[in-house]
Amino acid sequence: MTFVPIAGPSVTDKEVAYVAEAAANAWYEKAGSYANRFETQFSEYVGRQYAISLPSCTSGIHLALLALGIGPGDEVIVPDITWIATSAPVNYVGATVVYGDIDPTTWCLSADSFEALITDQTRAVIPVNIYGSMPDFDAILEIGADRGIAVIEDAAESIGSEFHRRRAGGFGTASVFSFHGSKTLVTGEGGMLVTDDEGLLERMQVLRDHGRSPGDTRFFNQEIAHKYRMSDLQAAFGLAQLSRIEELVAKKRRIFSWYTGRLKGAREVLTLNAEPQGVFNSYWMVTAILDSALGITKEWLGEELRSEGIGSRPFFHPLSSLPAYRDSPEARRAQESNTTSYRISPSGINLPSALKLTEDDIDRVCATLLRILDRQ
Repeated sequence: MTFVPIAGPSVTDKEVAYVAEAAANAWYEKAGSYANRFETQFSEYVGRQYAISLPSCTSGIHLALLALGIGPGDEVIVPDITWIATSAPVNYVGATVVYGDIDPTTWCLSADSFEALITDQTRAVIPVNIYGSMPDFDAILEIGADRGIAVIEDAAESIGSEFHRRRAGGFGTASVFSFHGSKTLVTGEGGMLVTDDEGLLERMQVLRDHGRSPGDTRFFNQEIAHKYRMSDLQAAFGLAQLSRIEELVAKKRRIFSWYTGRLKGAREVLTLNAEPQGVFNSYWMVTAILDSALGITKEWLGEELRSEGIGSRPFFHPLSSLPAYRDSPEARRAQESNTTSYRISPSGINLPSALKLTEDDIDRVCATLLRILDRQ
């Protein structure tokens, strides 16, 4: 029985050819040329002025926080439902993570929760476009502007998504993307930060290259900083993927449509990703939230699916519930107040969404899922 994977890329001869070309030519006077091209084309795609290619999305959040001067004594609000890569950089710079609750429809940071958590110490907010969904950026940006709070958009999972015809990556002071092998556009590992702020860009260019100015050939470091760069081989792969981005996003949306067609009879007991008015969802990860009355946990369902040769992932656990955070005062506050996060997370599961999947694969996944639910 062939295993149905949860996530994975679409790779063609084009990617192989681009990487082979870079392997042969991206040296000497052409060193860095593929990364530069990737940055230029990516910024044009998302509608930003500047882009910095990076080894990960996590490093992008770290750079943005450092460049904004955020550190000890400051607070940064993040959604309780996200991967720890959103919050860990806040800890890297010595600031305090504050966990906001999520919207019950989009599963993204609730603008009301964000506003309610603002204190005199709040310096930034990092809304996350979870699984390809989009938060209410109109409200979040307005609140941020009124209160002098920087907005860093975590677009790691949402390339191709849109909010009122504006592409993911176009919101706030800076936006960050992930090109991990599970994402829609991949470079194996890697990330991108985009911004319209030239001053912020210049500061981040120093911070990402061991504290030396761009173009420095004297190895005369101004400060101790970080090594956050993408290789030309990764960038070449990314360039090929970016040239196919409309095709890749269309396939993600086709996979989602296969699920909606086959699971429409189960709408009373499960809810799939939302696409509110004004939002174009790229559906990086098809996600089902089961009715809590079924008494089914994401862990149990994941094991049942795996026994049938089907991959899955649990809906993110609230950050405030993780061993890494749960004993802090702020986490204990969130455990009591973030009722939507704690209500949805236990019964949510990501279904196979790999770009290689066929309609027959989705037939098998849905038939198996419905059979498991019928037993309950």
